[in-house]
Amino acid sequence: MHRRDLLSAAAVLPAVAVASRAAASEDAPSGGATLGISGVGLPVIAGGRVRNYVFVSMRLHLGGSATAESMRGKEAYLRDALVRAGHRTPFVVADDWTRIDTNAMSASLLRSAAAICGRGSVTRVEVISQAPRWRTGLRAG
Repeated sequence: MHRRDLLSAAAVLPAVAVASRAAASEDAPSGGATLGISGVGLPVIAGGRVRNYVFVSMRLHLGGSATAESMRGKEAYLRDALVRAGHRTPFVVADDWTRIDTNAMSASLLRSAAAICGRGSVTRVEVISQAPRWRTGLRAG
Protein backbone atom coordinates (compact mmCIF):
# COMPACT_ATOMS: atom_id res chain seq x y z
CA MET A 1 0.00 0.00 0.00
CA HIS A 2 1.26 3.46 -0.80
CA ARG A 3 1.77 6.12 1.83
CA ARG A 4 -0.88 8.27 0.13
CA ASP A 5 -3.47 5.44 0.51
CA LEU A 6 -2.65 5.04 4.18
CA LEU A 7 -3.10 8.75 4.81
CA SER A 8 -6.48 8.84 3.07
CA ALA A 9 -7.63 5.74 4.99
CA ALA A 10 -6.56 7.38 8.26
CA ALA A 11 -8.63 10.44 7.39
CA VAL A 12 -11.73 8.33 6.74
CA LEU A 13 -11.63 6.28 9.97
CA PRO A 14 -12.45 9.14 12.39
CA ALA A 15 -15.36 10.16 10.18
CA VAL A 16 -16.71 6.59 10.27
CA ALA A 17 -16.38 6.48 14.06
CA VAL A 18 -18.27 9.77 14.43
CA ALA A 19 -20.99 8.57 12.07
CA SER A 20 -21.43 5.29 13.97
CA ARG A 21 -21.68 7.16 17.30
CA ALA A 22 -24.27 9.47 15.80
CA ALA A 23 -26.26 6.49 14.51
CA ALA A 24 -26.15 4.87 17.96
CA SER A 25 -27.45 8.08 19.51
CA GLU A 26 -30.28 8.23 16.98
CA ASP A 27 -31.35 4.70 17.91
CA ALA A 28 -31.97 5.79 21.51
CA PRO A 29 -35.71 6.30 21.91
CA SER A 30 -35.53 9.25 24.33
CA GLY A 31 -32.70 11.00 22.53
CA GLY A 32 -30.22 10.18 25.33
CA ALA A 33 -27.62 7.48 25.52
CA THR A 34 -28.77 3.98 26.46
CA LEU A 35 -27.12 0.69 27.34
CA GLY A 36 -28.84 -2.62 26.68
CA ILE A 37 -28.39 -5.46 29.15
CA SER A 38 -29.87 -8.82 28.23
CA GLY A 39 -30.22 -12.20 29.84
CA VAL A 40 -29.82 -11.43 33.54
CA GLY A 41 -31.07 -14.51 35.39
CA LEU A 42 -32.94 -13.51 38.54
CA PRO A 43 -34.27 -16.05 41.02
CA VAL A 44 -37.88 -16.36 42.13
CA ILE A 45 -37.59 -17.47 45.75
CA ALA A 46 -40.65 -18.46 47.79
CA GLY A 47 -40.74 -20.34 51.04
CA GLY A 48 -36.95 -20.31 51.23
CA ARG A 49 -36.63 -22.27 47.96
CA VAL A 50 -35.75 -21.25 44.45
CA ARG A 51 -38.96 -21.82 42.50
CA ASN A 52 -37.98 -20.42 39.13
CA TYR A 53 -35.55 -18.17 37.28
CA VAL A 54 -36.64 -15.24 35.15
CA PHE A 55 -34.26 -13.92 32.50
CA VAL A 56 -34.65 -10.18 32.16
CA SER A 57 -33.59 -7.91 29.31
CA MET A 58 -33.46 -4.20 30.07
CA ARG A 59 -32.34 -0.86 28.74
CA LEU A 60 -30.54 1.60 31.00
CA HIS A 61 -31.14 5.25 30.18
CA LEU A 62 -27.93 7.12 30.91
CA GLY A 63 -27.63 10.60 32.29
CA GLY A 64 -24.95 13.13 33.06
CA SER A 65 -21.67 12.48 31.29
CA ALA A 66 -22.21 8.70 31.10
CA THR A 67 -21.86 7.18 27.65
CA ALA A 68 -22.59 3.67 26.44
CA GLU A 69 -18.86 3.15 25.88
CA SER A 70 -17.95 4.19 29.42
CA MET A 71 -20.73 2.06 30.94
CA ARG A 72 -19.95 -1.14 29.02
CA GLY A 73 -16.96 -1.76 31.26
CA LYS A 74 -19.22 -1.57 34.31
CA GLU A 75 -21.95 -3.83 32.94
CA ALA A 76 -20.57 -6.93 34.69
CA TYR A 77 -20.60 -5.11 38.03
CA LEU A 78 -24.19 -3.99 37.47
CA ARG A 79 -25.25 -7.55 36.59
CA ASP A 80 -23.50 -8.90 39.69
CA ALA A 81 -25.15 -6.31 41.95
CA LEU A 82 -28.58 -7.10 40.50
CA VAL A 83 -28.22 -10.88 40.93
CA ARG A 84 -26.92 -10.44 44.49
CA ALA A 85 -29.85 -8.17 45.34
CA GLY A 86 -32.24 -10.70 43.78
CA HIS A 87 -30.97 -13.39 46.13
CA ARG A 88 -30.92 -11.11 49.19
CA THR A 89 -34.45 -9.73 48.77
CA PRO A 90 -36.13 -11.48 45.83
CA PHE A 91 -38.15 -9.43 43.36
CA VAL A 92 -41.12 -11.78 43.70
CA VAL A 93 -44.65 -11.15 42.51
CA ALA A 94 -46.77 -12.76 45.23
CA ASP A 95 -49.17 -14.68 42.99
CA ASP A 96 -46.93 -15.51 40.03
CA TRP A 97 -43.61 -17.36 39.85
CA THR A 98 -43.15 -16.63 36.14
CA ARG A 99 -42.32 -12.92 36.41
CA ILE A 100 -40.57 -10.48 38.70
CA ASP A 101 -41.55 -7.17 40.28
CA THR A 102 -40.04 -4.73 37.79
CA ASN A 103 -40.46 -1.69 40.05
CA ALA A 104 -38.48 -3.30 42.88
CA MET A 105 -35.82 -4.53 40.44
CA SER A 106 -35.48 -1.11 38.81
CA ALA A 107 -35.18 0.67 42.17
CA SER A 108 -32.49 -1.78 43.28
CA LEU A 109 -30.53 -1.36 40.05
CA LEU A 110 -30.71 2.44 40.27
CA ARG A 111 -29.29 2.32 43.82
CA SER A 112 -26.51 -0.04 42.72
CA ALA A 113 -25.71 2.05 39.64
CA ALA A 114 -25.34 5.17 41.80
CA ALA A 115 -22.76 3.36 43.94
CA ILE A 116 -20.92 1.66 41.05
CA CYS A 117 -21.03 4.29 38.30
CA GLY A 118 -21.75 7.53 40.14
CA ARG A 119 -24.91 9.39 41.03
CA GLY A 120 -27.00 10.32 38.01
CA SER A 121 -25.20 8.01 35.59
CA VAL A 122 -28.35 5.89 35.18
CA THR A 123 -31.60 7.83 35.18
CA ARG A 124 -34.10 5.11 34.35
CA VAL A 125 -34.34 1.35 33.91
CA GLU A 126 -36.68 0.09 31.20
CA VAL A 127 -37.54 -3.62 31.31
CA ILE A 128 -37.76 -4.89 27.74
CA SER A 129 -38.70 -8.51 28.37
CA GLN A 130 -39.01 -11.24 30.98
CA ALA A 131 -38.56 -14.90 30.06
CA PRO A 132 -39.19 -17.46 32.82
CA ARG A 133 -37.18 -20.67 32.88
CA TRP A 134 -40.32 -22.66 33.63
CA ARG A 135 -43.49 -21.31 32.10
CA THR A 136 -45.74 -22.72 34.79
CA GLY A 137 -45.79 -21.60 38.38
CA LEU A 138 -47.95 -20.56 41.23
CA ARG A 139 -50.82 -18.42 40.13
CA ALA A 140 -53.08 -17.92 43.09
CA GLY A 141 -56.70 -17.78 42.17
